[in-house]
Parts: sequence; structure tokens; C-alpha cells
Amino acid sequence: MKLQPVLGAIALAVTAFFGNPVVAQTTSGTPKAGMAATPVLADGEVRKIDKEAGKITIKHGEIKHLEMPGMTMVFVVKDRALLDKTTVGAKILFMATNENGQMAVTDIQPAK
Repeated sequence: MKLQPVLGAIALAVTAFFGNPVVAQTTSGTPKAGMAATPVLADGEVRKIDKEAGKITIKHGEIKHLEMPGMTMVFVVKDRALLDKTTVGAKILFMATNENGQMAVTDIQPAK
């Protein structure tokens, strides 16, 4: 009896039963291309509030789920009442979303 065909058959059976462990190891836990990270609150500092226009200027750190580096930018607010929760110069945590190409703040909380 030749050993090579038997080992090949065993390897094929193990692969069929357990899947390809090399492929499983290299692909598990890796985000798929084009998938954004889970949204989390970003840190920032309020630079300007325009209640009339419903806008807020925030100097912020990286916003991972939007793949955005830290910068200072103007956001619209989803609900103008959010602007009453903060003041210029305040350190905040905020949730930002991309609403049809427009960056919007949907939540503001004081930073701890």
C-alpha cells in the first residue's frame, strides 16, 4: 500500500470536515473592505455655535466610523435643541453621521 494517496485522502477529508484552517485564520476578525467601524462618540471642543442656522463648529479628534481624521469643521445639527446642551469652549463627546453627503451631529454630551 502506498502512503502518499492515503495521506492525501486524509488531508482532503480533514479539510472538508473542518474547513480550511489557514483561510479561516487569515480572514476571521478582519473587517471587509468598504465596511466602516461601529459608530462611537467622538471627542471634540466647541469652537462656534450658530443656533439660527442650526450649525456647530467643532475641533475634533479622529472619527473612526466615518474614516475622518481630526480637524476643525462645521456640522449641521439634527435637532437644534442639541445646541442648548453646550457652550463655546466646552469639551464634548458627540455622534456624527453622514446624511446624504452632509455631516450632521445627532448627539452631544459633556466630556468627562
